[in-house]
Amino acid sequence: MNSQMNIDQTNRFREIEVFVRVVEAQSFSAAARNLAMTPSAVSKLIARLEERLGIPLIRRSTRRLHVTAEGNAFYENSVRILAELAAAEREAAAGAAPRGRLRVNSNVPFGHHRLIPLLPKFQALYPEVAVDIALTDHVVDLIEERADVAIRTGPLSTPDLVARRLLRTRMAVVAAPSYLEAHGRPQTPAELERHRLLGFCFSRAFEGWPFVDPAGRPIIVPPVGGSLVNDGETMRLAAIAGMGIARLSSWHLRDDIASGRLVPLLEEFNPGDEETFYAVYVGQGKHLPARVRAFLDFLVDNITSDGAPRLPPEAMVKGTIDRPLLPARG
Repeated sequence: MNSQMNIDQTNRFREIEVFVRVVEAQSFSAAARNLAMTPSAVSKLIARLEERLGIPLIRRSTRRLHVTAEGNAFYENSVRILAELAAAEREAAAGAAPRGRLRVNSNVPFGHHRLIPLLPKFQALYPEVAVDIALTDHVVDLIEERADVAIRTGPLSTPDLVARRLLRTRMAVVAAPSYLEAHGRPQTPAELERHRLLGFCFSRAFEGWPFVDPAGRPIIVPPVGGSLVNDGETMRLAAIAGMGIARLSSWHLRDDIASGRLVPLLEEFNPGDEETFYAVYVGQGKHLPARVRAFLDFLVDNITSDGAPRLPPEAMVKGTIDRPLLPARG
């Protein structure tokens, strides 16, 4: 029934368009040429329109056509309807340009150090897009939270989600000089058991810190003995304050290491594992709103990997249902 209704609506607009062309051309054959139709098809549409309305709109003669009074009134209304339709189509086409409210959810460190510093540039490029930012290291449901894009790491929790890779970075173990002065510097992963290791207070799929011994064998050290925090930025600040040893993404620690606020530890045992950050969203391709597509392209163009090859913009990852999306670890 809905399908038939759509067909009827389409036919009615076509009848109106043909009627207007006939009146303006003052000729069935001229209107037919303009519409790439046959004169008989134009005549049938006008006849069907008059039958549906129950009034004559055009009186025909061998030499010319005459528009009735009712036809003139219908013509004026038809011109207005077609103009409003054209305006609506232009407005919809203009809506394809990036505009509107964009809701972005990010883990705390990425939001503080990478995302927010870039937003003035994005807003300069797309002044009609208003960006709402929510920062949390807890995983959110994009649909439930009405988020357009989320910045996360790890595998996707649902096949409905798609992700574009943004940043790949090594992990590093660090501590403040004040902590090392008070507690000594660990020389091997085994010595970490005597130290305060900062951990997260939420559930994680990988609870241990990975290392490798000189023979390349893996070593896992659980982060115990220290304070627990709920996001990577708080862990960084706790480490700077001398509260314990932390393991975070190297991009997150870059400025602190350069300034001496934090010191890398056990680099000879670092397995070189990396953390990849993704822009996660629902839907793909032509079905994405322009504001979302523009933001995703902007992130890919303006965020590069630290010490690793830059990932191509088209790199995408389809969601899976058997592994949860992990909170960011830095």
